[in-house]
Amino acid sequence: MTFKSILGLSTAFCALSVGAAYAQSAPQAAASTDVVEEVVVTGFRKSLQAAIAVKRSETSIVDAISAEDIADFPDLNLADSLQRVPGVQIDRDGGEGRSINVRGLSSDFVRVRLDGLEALATTGGRDGGRANRNRGFDFNVFASELFNSIKVRKSQEASVNEGSLGATVDLQTARPFDYPGFVLAMGTQASYNDLTEGTDPRGTFLVSNRWMDGRLGTLFSAAYSKRKTFEEGASSVGFRVPGDHLCVPTRVAGVITSYVNASSCYQSVGTITKADGTTVTGLAAQEAAWGAAHPRIPRYGRIGYDRERLGLTGAVQFDVSDKTRLTFDTLYAKLDQNRSEEFVEIISPARETGVQGFRAMDLVSGTIGPNRTLIKATFDDVDARSEQRIDILSTTFFQNSLGLTHEFSDRLRLNALYGVSRAIGRNPQQTTVSFDRHDVDGYSYDFTDKNHPGMNYGFDVNNPANWALMSSNAAGDASIIRLRPNKTVNSYETGEFDVTYDLTDAITVKGGLSRKKFGFSVHEIRKAVEGVPATALAKLAAEGKTIADYSTRVTNFGKGLDVPAGTPLSWVIPDIYKLDALIGFSCNCVNSYGDFRLTPFNGEVRNVTETSTGGFVQADFRTELMDMPVRGNLGVRYVETEVDATGILGAAPLNLKHKYDDTLPALNLSIEPRENLMVRFAAAKVMARPALNQLTPGGSVSRGVSETTLTVGNPFLAPIRANNYDVSVEWYPYQGALFSVALFRKEISSYVQTTRQAMLFSDTGFPDSILPVGVLPSDTVIFTSSQNTPGGNLNGYEITLQTPFTFLPGPFDKFGGLFNYTKVDSAIDYIVNTTTGALSRQPIVGQSPKSWSATLYYENGPFEARVSGTYRDEYLTRVPTLYGNDVDGKADALNVDMSMSYDLSKNFTISFEGINLTDQFDERWTNSTDEFMLNYEHTGREFVVGIRYKF
Repeated sequence: MTFKSILGLSTAFCALSVGAAYAQSAPQAAASTDVVEEVVVTGFRKSLQAAIAVKRSETSIVDAISAEDIADFPDLNLADSLQRVPGVQIDRDGGEGRSINVRGLSSDFVRVRLDGLEALATTGGRDGGRANRNRGFDFNVFASELFNSIKVRKSQEASVNEGSLGATVDLQTARPFDYPGFVLAMGTQASYNDLTEGTDPRGTFLVSNRWMDGRLGTLFSAAYSKRKTFEEGASSVGFRVPGDHLCVPTRVAGVITSYVNASSCYQSVGTITKADGTTVTGLAAQEAAWGAAHPRIPRYGRIGYDRERLGLTGAVQFDVSDKTRLTFDTLYAKLDQNRSEEFVEIISPARETGVQGFRAMDLVSGTIGPNRTLIKATFDDVDARSEQRIDILSTTFFQNSLGLTHEFSDRLRLNALYGVSRAIGRNPQQTTVSFDRHDVDGYSYDFTDKNHPGMNYGFDVNNPANWALMSSNAAGDASIIRLRPNKTVNSYETGEFDVTYDLTDAITVKGGLSRKKFGFSVHEIRKAVEGVPATALAKLAAEGKTIADYSTRVTNFGKGLDVPAGTPLSWVIPDIYKLDALIGFSCNCVNSYGDFRLTPFNGEVRNVTETSTGGFVQADFRTELMDMPVRGNLGVRYVETEVDATGILGAAPLNLKHKYDDTLPALNLSIEPRENLMVRFAAAKVMARPALNQLTPGGSVSRGVSETTLTVGNPFLAPIRANNYDVSVEWYPYQGALFSVALFRKEISSYVQTTRQAMLFSDTGFPDSILPVGVLPSDTVIFTSSQNTPGGNLNGYEITLQTPFTFLPGPFDKFGGLFNYTKVDSAIDYIVNTTTGALSRQPIVGQSPKSWSATLYYENGPFEARVSGTYRDEYLTRVPTLYGNDVDGKADALNVDMSMSYDLSKNFTISFEGINLTDQFDERWTNSTDEFMLNYEHTGREFVVGIRYKF
């Protein structure tokens, strides 16, 4: 059935309902009016009941989370709370929930509103360090205690601004009129991480009061925390099969005579043991190695996160009269991070085309496993590297808004809202320094257990004398001093108003206008030549300085990793601050040690302004149909979007403009066929705009540790458009209980795909003038671009079971539980070769086929406790990927948390929490058939004790 036919039938049904509503002489209740004995509940059970009440009262399909108490949200992290909502999964970064997926759609398709205004808060993490450049909201910027409630709107209403395919998430801070009078709450906590073996503080404060007979109220809240975590483990930076990626055999008269000593091939191959146990040499061994996957940069490492988070909210509410209310909200958040990366690695396999890279490697012996992987190998002539990277990251977010509500009469009402927000992501230091050692013989690895590889580097990696800071690339890569400070700004300015008129007691019509201006800008400067200046080395030598004078060590590595015996658990790394103190490379100048000037990097000097102007009309109705209470809404939203994008190609700035419009009808129906049973239906046309980093024109080449990339933007991208359908059945059998089943379908008609393909730069068609120093036209680059592609269908269902166990005999009647399960299936045709147009049908990136969440809680008087488990099935993170592989993905994960608290009195509460009790590893892979390891890392368990006071 098409969208038009479904919407037509639904409109007809609405017309019948509206007609019935006109015929009624008295308003009809939408829910049962039976009197229920009030039972006072507190804590977690109270928050669950409040969430059920919100869900039941909404006309559209909504899930909610409410605070357990004043300034006391159920979890330390907003994303961790959201993962208990049916259909919501989260992604973690450095042990913290950062972004969310809703019903199989990633954070790019989820819109977030703060106090009613769309906003975007971003920060940096392991995905490049700097602030993310897409539309995904980073929830770890904010402390959860700043918020009073969260709503996840899964179906669209015309009165709700456009921009989401997955859901609209409403985050609401506390306001003074939420409380009857004076309230004061404060708390302090201490958290311990068993991997870092350190303790960190956390504190909250809220005060609110009302004056002038309750007509004026003010509120202030604050939350502060520090947190230090490690992410330790193994990684590979991808696997590559030489025969699938650039290594072309040598042929004589059409006959293959060699698989080695050519570009992107091994220099030589000795003895190979094949998967069937046979041992081969010569051409047979070469062929076996040619067809076997090897890790590109096999390594162990530690990523450190040192975070300091401050959040402040303020609100003033004033009832000018009994018909007019003004509300002012302000929100400030600051997240400072010191992030470090410390690796010891082999880099030659990632230098596929370099004469001194992969082509210089001698594969002395190797074993090929059943999944065509070179699981064990010994090499000569490899290049080893030790590196340290330090990022200083700071995200500052603020939002101010002013809202007005006014009743002109009993039937006519006005609601207006204006606000501005800005998120500034600063990365003033992004510095990488490496030590190197060329042509190492006797290096070996053992990936028999792919997540716990053994490594023997062939020399003592703990001895500073075995490493060098070098400027020459004659025998391999020169050491690097990489400087890339940058800044990202996201801003919103929004103005909107709507007018609501009660046409009858059963029918309400509303309409409104809105204008939203979204600004995005980035600016990055770089050291033009990343190699170490020869003058610096000469002067350091003249001063008698050695590696020992500007190095440090990684120590106490490997706790809980089960690293194979013989693999080093400590190693020498550069000490960035010691080296900077000696040669002053952070001066942005030319000094006696070399040229350390920073200049703008054209590929990251760009901005986009996106202006959307729209309006809507909507009718809300309540009626009865065959003695069944019916309510719903039907409306349409029209919006025009203008894109003004600026970027740089080579040295020439480009400014391009694009404009498109959307007409978006929406319908929501709720029928109560019997008491406490609701059936809902929703249908809507929806759209989500492309990520802003995809819209900037121009192109740039960037040389990284493992690859050289050419990135090109496309300001003419159309939005992702879809028709959404939802059906749900909800049963509320008794207080605090909910049993529901929801079906959903998203017919995605257009999609935006980022394609990545390895090719020679000379084949891309871009001018050589944009190449940085050290990159040649004959070098292989990863060509990344975005384009509109056909979409596909996404189907799924959610099951929710939630109940207190009051029907059981004591003491089991004090328990309760909630469980939800989500199943999603999708298919998109991805372009895997931009030259041939070859396609691959895969699920939507970020979509887990299955996920569930379960919580068992207990409340008895002053004591309460709960344990929660959340499971997310494996999912794809990139399609297509590189080096002869089809996809990248992330393995399934189960996270278990617990908490308990005890009320010492009506004012004081003590608490204890355990987070990530199973120390779940972050496991990522490449290649859907073989699932070669990309990384396998963990962050440890966390334990939190605290005390709260409220008055």
